[in-house]
Amino acid sequence: MTSAQFSPGTQPGRGAAAAVVVEDQVAGSGRSGGRRGGRVKPYGGTNNTNTWRHALKKDWRLYSLLVLPLVFLLIFRYLPMAGNVIAFRRFRPGSSIFGDEWVGFHYIEMFINDPTFWRVFWNTVILGGLTLAVCFPLPIILALMFNELRSTVFKRVAQSISYLPHFMSIVIVAGIVMQLTSLNGTVNQLLGLLGAESVPFLQLPEWFRAIYVSSEVWQTVGWGTILYLAALTTVDPQLYEAARIDGANRWKQMWHVTLPGITPTMVVLLVLSVGTFMSVGFEKVLLLYNPLVYETADIIATYVYRVGITSSNFSYATAIGLFEAIIGLILILTANGVARKLGGTSLW
Repeated sequence: MTSAQFSPGTQPGRGAAAAVVVEDQVAGSGRSGGRRGGRVKPYGGTNNTNTWRHALKKDWRLYSLLVLPLVFLLIFRYLPMAGNVIAFRRFRPGSSIFGDEWVGFHYIEMFINDPTFWRVFWNTVILGGLTLAVCFPLPIILALMFNELRSTVFKRVAQSISYLPHFMSIVIVAGIVMQLTSLNGTVNQLLGLLGAESVPFLQLPEWFRAIYVSSEVWQTVGWGTILYLAALTTVDPQLYEAARIDGANRWKQMWHVTLPGITPTMVVLLVLSVGTFMSVGFEKVLLLYNPLVYETADIIATYVYRVGITSSNFSYATAIGLFEAIIGLILILTANGVARKLGGTSLW
């Protein structure tokens, strides 16, 4: 069997089974070092299409769409990080934006020794934990219910109704909640029909968390089903057919086929939710709470707002915000590592 010989750098002809470059080496020559025979190299080709320059040149129109998001992230997410330096410097309004003098961990020691901070810290943990425990599984359950509907018209109508609260402004949602829970609101009118006394819900600390979580469920659960419904479309229909042949009913199909199919999506969204665990909705809490319910309603974000903006203590507020950001970073790194080790699915 004869093999075609090609000089180095020459592209083989069309139809060759394997393109090789044979470099003849003379036995005993200084260049070959006394090695006999030829050295066979795979043909690498002359047009490398795996470089980022080639991809950028080919699809530059698509990559140009990234310019505005990257500029937005740079201006509003990364550049403001430089302002965290005033957590370690004393800042006075009208002076340098990076503070006047270095004070080290003075402001960090202040909020660590401040009992009010620890009250708002635990309020944030409890409110964030309740929101995560209730609002994370409900979109999955609702998406599974939508997936089991056989009437296409009813399914579309139900989805549209569940999506609507997401498009309402936080101000409108807070106004609706305040109208429903006021002394003359709908809830107290229903209690009056049942013979019960009116309850000032938004003036009692023990009711605030239930009201906040309920409003979050109403506003976010329907919209949260979109990603899960999209993930359900990727499940192979042949898996359902195989399950039916094996005698699985609808419940077992959902448990053994549907849920495993959307597990990667669930894990990714759970990691993101854990990462934003401490970022409880600032706007809604600010609109709903009042001094009477600070005991359970005051969170880190509202405390920072009052200390930083209202009292103009910017360095102290920055130190608290930096502490909150570090906790969020630790949470998302931990959640991502645990998800990667247990299930093999993670953000990175």
